[in-house]
Amino acid sequence: MMAKLTIPEDEIMSPGHMGCLGCGATMAMRYVLKAAGRRTILSIPACCWAVMPGVWPNTCLQVPELYTPFETTGASAGGIRAALDALGKKDINVIGFAGDGGTADIGIQALSGAADRNDDILYIMYDNEAYMNTGIQRSGSTPIGAWTTTTPVGETDDWEKSPKKDMVSIMIAHRIPYVATATVGYPEDLIRKVKKALSIKGTKFIQIWAPCPTGWKMEPGLTVKITKEAVSCRAFNLLECENGVYKVTMKPQTTPLKDYLFKQGRFKHLPDDLIKELEKDLHMKYEDLLEMEKMTQARAAAREASKAPS
Repeated sequence: MMAKLTIPEDEIMSPGHMGCLGCGATMAMRYVLKAAGRRTILSIPACCWAVMPGVWPNTCLQVPELYTPFETTGASAGGIRAALDALGKKDINVIGFAGDGGTADIGIQALSGAADRNDDILYIMYDNEAYMNTGIQRSGSTPIGAWTTTTPVGETDDWEKSPKKDMVSIMIAHRIPYVATATVGYPEDLIRKVKKALSIKGTKFIQIWAPCPTGWKMEPGLTVKITKEAVSCRAFNLLECENGVYKVTMKPQTTPLKDYLFKQGRFKHLPDDLIKELEKDLHMKYEDLLEMEKMTQARAAAREASKAPS
């Protein structure tokens, strides 16, 4: 007897993309399209995915794509949605698909505007923690300690000293109906969240952890393994927040942060004392997240109880 499939079979991304070996962003796109289906339009800014589909008129994506300037994904997706609504085409998904640089930095104003209007779109930030397409420059999503070409390691030891920008909290603060995180290492969780987001009206935001072996200086075959280690060492937590109510969707047994970091050449220079400090901070943030889950769920349950007839 065949096992029940947990991932949709339909392949909407064809073989032949131009991404690097082990590219997490290509896996992210494949799973997102499996969840969204063929009635989907993508808005893609300047990023790796502006190159990876192939040279026009060729493309590995079997859905319409609109390429936009770096800073305009949120506005572009909202405009597509408005045009479809004017034509009475309500059954087409509109997805903005942008990297962390085009989301957390250059495109944050357009995304904030879309959230403020509560445009009925899904915005996906595939997070590889730097501007990978243009030369591995530091972005607002680059974590403390990481080497990039603009935060180099050498005589100056000018590696990244600022914390990673918390886009999840920023988007939750906009009070949009759905915010989530996912990784390509847990595709069932990712697909479930994309489907759930598309079932909700309004602006939705999903941050997908998508390793870049080239920029992270790691073996391409480690992409899936390292995304799972990111979750277990608390470097990246899997959660969703629906109408202000938090849920941690995966709570694996804790693994050492050092094991995760030292699979990547971009962290090889970090001293043990800093790693211990970073690990302590990550665990504190994880505990804070669990407390937020408990508090918001209790509050939601109390609200529902107050509505029940006496």
